[in-house]
Amino acid sequence: MPRATVIGLGKSGVAAARLLKREGWEVELSDGNTSETLLKQQQQLAAEQITVKLGQSLELNGANLPQLIVVSPGVPWDIPVLVEARQLGIETIGEMELAWRNLQSLPWVGITGTNGKTTTTALIAAIFQAAKLNAPACGNIGYAACEVALSQGAGSREQGAGGAGGAFDNSSLLTPNSSLLTPHSSLLTPNSSLLTPNSSLNWVIAEVSSYQIESSSSLAPRIGVWTTFTPDHLSRHKTLENYYNIKAKLLRQSELQVFNGDDAYLSQLGLSAWPDAYWTSVRGKDFLISEKGFYIEDGWVVEKLTATSAPEPIVKVSSLRMVGEHNQQNLLMAVAAARLAGINRDAIALGIREFPGVAHRLEHICTWEGIDFINDSKATNYDAAEVGLASVNSPAILIAGGEAKAGDDTGWLAKIQTKTAAVLLIGSAAPAFAKRLQEVGYHNYHIVETMERAVPKSAELAKQYQAPVVLLSPACASFDQYPNFEVRGDRFRHLCLAWAGGWKPARVELPELENSSQESIVQSR
Repeated sequence: MPRATVIGLGKSGVAAARLLKREGWEVELSDGNTSETLLKQQQQLAAEQITVKLGQSLELNGANLPQLIVVSPGVPWDIPVLVEARQLGIETIGEMELAWRNLQSLPWVGITGTNGKTTTTALIAAIFQAAKLNAPACGNIGYAACEVALSQGAGSREQGAGGAGGAFDNSSLLTPNSSLLTPHSSLLTPNSSLLTPNSSLNWVIAEVSSYQIESSSSLAPRIGVWTTFTPDHLSRHKTLENYYNIKAKLLRQSELQVFNGDDAYLSQLGLSAWPDAYWTSVRGKDFLISEKGFYIEDGWVVEKLTATSAPEPIVKVSSLRMVGEHNQQNLLMAVAAARLAGINRDAIALGIREFPGVAHRLEHICTWEGIDFINDSKATNYDAAEVGLASVNSPAILIAGGEAKAGDDTGWLAKIQTKTAAVLLIGSAAPAFAKRLQEVGYHNYHIVETMERAVPKSAELAKQYQAPVVLLSPACASFDQYPNFEVRGDRFRHLCLAWAGGWKPARVELPELENSSQESIVQSR
């Protein structure tokens, strides 16, 4: 029996281990962490004859080496043990690649980009599902990709269907205790269909991060979509060129390519780098980079599929309920993917009209005394946070901070100066952000440290400055205070709804720090 090791005991790792086990591998799953939750998972997987090693890193010694190593998305691709594995000739792949090898008989839409990919992925899935296609969102959103592969039965690698859907060998049931019946991210929209054991899929709609592309050698979607490109994850990818080349690999391996023609970086490359791509523009036909693509004109999304074909209106822009020009761009890319997949106008209009938006991305939480509280917790870098501020009414009260990332904050700071009445700073980045605000001459900030203090203070300041919006748009990762940005956004939502429902805090003054007012809020009823 061949041996495989899976690194990372998250949803992706567990799904990969179960998929390998079903395919006849002897599977060992390792994770450097240990906790009560992980110990329970260890016991559960042991009942499925999957060995789990906690609190220790993989070591490659002895004669009994694995033939395959599968890496979860969060595990760096260049850690020493993986470099050593490749040098030893051990095949090393990511969880997404394993899923692809089991689902490559199906057409995929692969969506990548620095920002915008989650909304675009969710909208594409909603449109495909409105067209009665079984097309789950997976990867960096929704289900782990290997969960989708597990739902297809043991014969899906060899027997698949095209875009219209077809029959699979559904003889194999899901493994016991499988968590396939609930998506692993709160980002999924309500109209996303749930996987059911042995359901026949028509398409796979995959949000693919740079981490997942990096560890996927053969992933080749039918349609590839590139939403935006700005510096991000450079602590992992080292250089902008390396980050770009990783993203570009997915598009080069895609049969059809859709690009955001309004993105500053991608549009500069244009036809010289991507001559066969379909380009998009919210600014109209005259700004279309090539002679084919999708653009907005007179309030409609318009398609031009070839250089000689006549432009055709597809759907009204007003059908989409989400605010912001960037969401019009996301709309264009989603419509492009749908049309290239052969979906008709009526289904596209229905999917867009019923799309409620994405949790944690400019998500409207509640309105309290005329003030809208908006959750943009997924804005984990400066560019995304700048877009968030640009999308809301001003003046806004901004809540920002967390675990800072490398990047250019110039545009974000400029947007703060023009759009905000006050800024509340949380998390470990607060002192550094305060210093940057001072450097650009912005002094109306408050270091409040926690979300529990930020929400009531934001309501107080919104009343004081007659601000119509309180916006959580952190420009930071969440890991200093929360497991992920979803938990951060959920906490914001809970506090906002509690505030709007009548809970009020008591105020405790904190010592002054230079040029900033601070205060702590303690909960009281």
